[in-house]
Amino acid sequence: MLFVLFHLGQERYALEAARVVEVVPLLALKRFPQSPRGVAGVFIYRGRPVPALDLCELTVGRPAQENFSTRIILINHGKNPGDQQLVGLIAERVTETLRREQSEFLDPSVQLASSPFLGTVLMDGSGVVQVINPERLMMDGLALMVSNQPLSALNSQSTTEALDASH
Repeated sequence: MLFVLFHLGQERYALEAARVVEVVPLLALKRFPQSPRGVAGVFIYRGRPVPALDLCELTVGRPAQENFSTRIILINHGKNPGDQQLVGLIAERVTETLRREQSEFLDPSVQLASSPFLGTVLMDGSGVVQVINPERLMMDGLALMVSNQPLSALNSQSTTEALDASH
């Protein structure tokens, strides 16, 4: 399997490449007042508004640093193909891929209730890599923020034009 590697703080994480639609540079975001922790805002991707979640803020408690290698990883969120929506995951040092068999990843033997999105781990020459499960990352309020219904209000022409103008 192919994985996209990235960093959250000093730690390395991976996301199955099959989940990734595209990796794009960090774009200007329209921020939402009083949004839940980790909701970075929304941006326009190919004419559609897409919510963006800051993985660093969700996991290590600080916003992602705005470096050249900080990227937005676009994924399809949703279990059923007809219900899927694009979601942007902001991560640092998105510069590599890793090809490994799923069987090489091991259960970490620890599952924290506060971090249900953390999956299996792999040890390589550079240390530990842990898989992120984006479906488990987006629970409760975050799932509502990235569901189709709240963003439907953003599909109006005036809002889309306003977002386009902010870039």
